[in-house]
Amino acid sequence: MSDDRRSPVAHDSGPGDPARRRFLVGGSLIVSFAIMPRMAAFAQTTTEAGTFTASAPKLPGSLKSTPLLDAWIKVAPDGHVSVFTGKVELGTGIRTALLQVAAEELDLAPDAIELITADTAATPNEGYTAGSHTMADSGTAILNAAAQVRTLLVASAAAQLGVDAAALTTRDGAIIAADGRRVTYGDAVRYANLHQNAQPDAATKPPSSYAVIGHTLPRVDIPGKVTGGASYVQDLRLPGMLHARVVRPPSYGASLVAVDSARVEALPGVIKVVRNGNYLAVVADDEWRAILAMRELELAARWQAGPPLPDPASIHALLMTLPSQEIVVADQGAAVPGSTLRARYTKPYLTHGSIGPSCAVAQLDNGVMSVWTHTQGVYPLRAGIAEMLAMPPEKVRCVHVEGSGCYGHNSADDVAADAALLARELPGRPVRVQLMREQEHLWEPFGPAMTVEASATLDASGTMTDWRYELWSNTHNNRIENAGRLLAAQLLAQPFTPAPPKPIPMPEGGGDRNSIPLYRVPSLHVQHHFVPTMPIRVSAMRSLGAHMNVFAIESFIDELARAAHADPVAFRLKHLDDPRAHDVIRAVVDQFGWQARSARTGGSSPRSHGTGFAFAQYKNLMAYLAVAMEVTVLRDTGELSIERVVAAVDCGQIVNPDGVRNQIEGGILQTTSWTLYEETQFDRQRITSFDWSTYPIMRFSSVPKRVDVLLINRPGLPFLGVGEAAQGPAAAALANAIDDATGVRIRDLPLLGPKGKDALKA
Repeated sequence: MSDDRRSPVAHDSGPGDPARRRFLVGGSLIVSFAIMPRMAAFAQTTTEAGTFTASAPKLPGSLKSTPLLDAWIKVAPDGHVSVFTGKVELGTGIRTALLQVAAEELDLAPDAIELITADTAATPNEGYTAGSHTMADSGTAILNAAAQVRTLLVASAAAQLGVDAAALTTRDGAIIAADGRRVTYGDAVRYANLHQNAQPDAATKPPSSYAVIGHTLPRVDIPGKVTGGASYVQDLRLPGMLHARVVRPPSYGASLVAVDSARVEALPGVIKVVRNGNYLAVVADDEWRAILAMRELELAARWQAGPPLPDPASIHALLMTLPSQEIVVADQGAAVPGSTLRARYTKPYLTHGSIGPSCAVAQLDNGVMSVWTHTQGVYPLRAGIAEMLAMPPEKVRCVHVEGSGCYGHNSADDVAADAALLARELPGRPVRVQLMREQEHLWEPFGPAMTVEASATLDASGTMTDWRYELWSNTHNNRIENAGRLLAAQLLAQPFTPAPPKPIPMPEGGGDRNSIPLYRVPSLHVQHHFVPTMPIRVSAMRSLGAHMNVFAIESFIDELARAAHADPVAFRLKHLDDPRAHDVIRAVVDQFGWQARSARTGGSSPRSHGTGFAFAQYKNLMAYLAVAMEVTVLRDTGELSIERVVAAVDCGQIVNPDGVRNQIEGGILQTTSWTLYEETQFDRQRITSFDWSTYPIMRFSSVPKRVDVLLINRPGLPFLGVGEAAQGPAAAALANAIDDATGVRIRDLPLLGPKGKDALKA
């Protein structure tokens, strides 16, 4: 689509889009429209994506909270079609998939549609892009809204042509009669009212007629990325833009005693040094000058140390002793006598490790604060920034621009707050703030540490009769509920207090996500010890507690299978009633060539081979995934090679097959890095994982040699969401394969950390 067709609020056009530049030169523009009718409030629903009031509870997806059709689909008199979503592109390919959904129901080519994502001046409020909710919530809303818009356009054309609507067809933005007469969508919309609520149970296309959904469409976000085009917020350059760098405290709770800024203020290009309490930053006319000034400002600052951190060697014991909120996740049946196994599993704090340090641009112009940000939630961020700046929310506009690396609550919101604070100091000038690598690593909200204790009882036939599972964890959601959740707001002379941490209720769950096994067990008890005290700053990381819980459950299932002298796959199938679970498992077994066994196939030789298997349904609500791995382990060094991986996924109706494969492959690689290598290091004073040498991630040499992903399509069934399905099963399959190869069961993550390597060498 040519740039002259793009709306000035269409942030998905890319940071370098000429239309956007013209908009910025001309000043700020707020476009607003009513997307929520006045209706009686209904019950609220809380998920990882946020808390929503379902004003139209019978509607599908996000239409429940935003039922107006023209909040999702707009047709201009010239026939230009715009589709709106409150979700954002995080590198998962959702822009492509959502375009396909809209194109299918509107009978348009995907490239004839303008997709506008997450802009508080234009799009529905869909909270956060999180928890694999995009297709289930936004995709479903767009599918149904587009179908109803097409029906309204056809009805308008039928009236104009004087024919029965059933006799008309739609193609390429036109409604066509049997005699060849045509009415364009632009002409039809003149007599159609799209400003009305969607209707429940409205007809959509039968899957048998799909021409776009279910077919691979090349991702629309890839060309710019692979050719070096402006693709990320880090690439955004605006006329008259200034560059800023922040100086973070050396540790949690440290206070700024004094700073001699005179030398810094005299440096070439320095525009302003900003100090507000413990908040310190410098603004310059050039990025390199800003970096040099920041380094000088660091040297000029004197800090008083904050309170000590806990002993990292005893962090898991500490989690189990801190005061906790007790949540009974599941409790059914009574314990049955038998042979009982017990095990404890641990997970360390994890760093998001975004490849590109977080960045944002902000501008205060004519009383409106505009922020270009790679936040996962533009509306919650707007509320937090508005509170921090004491501005009305309608005077703050947050526009999503893709960032280089995310997958959870990293520093994106913090750096957006930095940009807004500094832009307030220099009205009229865009201010760009990018974090340094060490700032991103040291100050982001980390993925929480977790401790799990599991026990289970087998009867004489090797059947599970009792399951007991307890987990200890901090919150997995410290997203922007108030200004106090923003780091900059905590550092001000009049600091904002973070909203208290809260668990995410089941069935979605936070730390307890996927803590209930999908397996049939007559007696079941799951206890979540929710620990509000957070010695380390934490928040959401991809899949939340599912990574650890599935790792622990599926590792323990293998241990139970061995105790029952059963093949691990057969043991799982024996305890699973869900036919869709059986289908993904059998697909992997067949493709992998799984060899049934009741004992380890490896041993204590210096070079050992083994295979591992795992299965889960994400949240017990979304995509089903099974995975098998083959590994080679060198016992003397602890070196591991992943020879091959076979996974099968059922995510309901598939929109873009290649996109689904991308997500499963990427999830397998990411969780492999977490599971084998990653651990946030700290001492009694501060976080010490400040770069890639102190926080190693998987290198290309460790990538699995082959990954095959099998897709099980379910035409017409709901979109289940696939972005986080692989995180837990792939982790457990790795541990199970290592155990099979070596006879060493490693229960503490990372598997190839010092403890794991010592166990392999023993």
